[in-house]
Amino acid sequence: MQQLEYEQHGVREECGVFGAYDRDGGNVAPLIYYGLCSLQHRGQESCGIAVSDTNQPPNNNLFHKDLGLVSEVFKKKDLDRLCGNIGIGHCRYSTTGAPSRENAQPLVLNYIKGTLALAHNGNLINTAEIRHELEYSGAIFHTTTDSELIAYLIARERVRTPSIEAAVKAAAKRLEGGFALVVRSPRKLIAVRDPLGLKPLCVGIRDNTYVVASESCALQAVGAKFLRDVEPGEILTITRDEVLSDKELAQEHHARCVFEYIYFARLDSTIDGVSVYDARIRAGKILAKTRPVEADIVAGVPDSGLAAARGYALGAHIPFEIIFYKNSYIGRTFIKPTQEERETSVKLKLSVLAPAVRGKRIVLVDDSIVRGTTMANLITMLKQAGAKEVHVRISAPPFLHPCYYGTDVPSNQQLIASSHSEEEIRKIIGADSLAYMRIEDLPEMSGHSDICAACFDANYPTRLPVEDHMRGVKE
Repeated sequence: MQQLEYEQHGVREECGVFGAYDRDGGNVAPLIYYGLCSLQHRGQESCGIAVSDTNQPPNNNLFHKDLGLVSEVFKKKDLDRLCGNIGIGHCRYSTTGAPSRENAQPLVLNYIKGTLALAHNGNLINTAEIRHELEYSGAIFHTTTDSELIAYLIARERVRTPSIEAAVKAAAKRLEGGFALVVRSPRKLIAVRDPLGLKPLCVGIRDNTYVVASESCALQAVGAKFLRDVEPGEILTITRDEVLSDKELAQEHHARCVFEYIYFARLDSTIDGVSVYDARIRAGKILAKTRPVEADIVAGVPDSGLAAARGYALGAHIPFEIIFYKNSYIGRTFIKPTQEERETSVKLKLSVLAPAVRGKRIVLVDDSIVRGTTMANLITMLKQAGAKEVHVRISAPPFLHPCYYGTDVPSNQQLIASSHSEEEIRKIIGADSLAYMRIEDLPEMSGHSDICAACFDANYPTRLPVEDHMRGVKE
């Protein structure tokens, strides 16, 4: 199944985290629900919400989670039952651990100090080492995710530290890789961002309710004012009376994930001061300057290539056109087992607007080519509809290497660029020309010089993970 999904969808999303604390005592479950709906693009496998009431005894703990979209998992009766003024939510795409209800988040623990709920976006590179240590100290795991390791580390540290925020900091010091965490204790909401800044996290406020989220679009969705990004290495603790910032884990070197700007984040989000929409427009303009071609129109592959295509059109002074109709009612799991059925599914999801392409030389822009199957099908469809030429421009460099920080890039065997030259790929997909974004242009596109582009250049900002082959732990 996983291999077929790559052919259909390419690189898969990360996870989305959301937290809210209404210091006036109002119910936050509806707020978290709408926040998760706005983060649905980051993960469609499972979701959940965990809340508690700071005015009740500290062991009160309500949660609901399951496989499916936010709108599928939560009905009115579920939200009505989740009464509490502090809570967190999560929507998941698995990068470690199988897709199962047990692996759905938030993870909720009852332990000697009370209750703890945790939601995590990212991936650790020292999972095997931490898991081995915890198992030999008697821990019994109920999931196959690295997120459970983090929750156990926090619970263990809380037994010997004076506060939950001190326990979170002690646990965070042990973590290597990319992570954005929201932690809910009975009385506090804590947000943590990894020291490299690989994963995004921001904070906002609506009336007297503080909100933290993976992306600023989720703050807009619930009517919260964006305050700022959580800084790399920062631990933000929100209590009834104050907001505390601890930057002991901060460091000078950062490595923001460049693919947030290329693909993951929603167009209306701003991450670390950079508009995602502006970044994608810049990507197109850069392509128009560095990879020009004579053409009549510029178009994007819906929806991932549309903004970059608009930028290319602006940079090249070539008209931008919509040339595909996207059927929004074909489900996200519309995946068929045979090549013929997969090609049919592409045609059902996207159809060509023949009058817009007939006799035209087209620049077709997208954010990536993974296996090449979908792009080849689209080019065939365009030429069958009368397109004279199709020139493909990709707003990212070729994928060549795995990501260890939470971006589920397929293995090298599934990456067409790892075994074929640019000219070979051009022939395979049937394009009249093909060109990618240059790696050296990524800082200009993203607005940051301190980025992680390891999936393109293998320049990893951390050590590589230690594989535990004996236990089969997946990094």
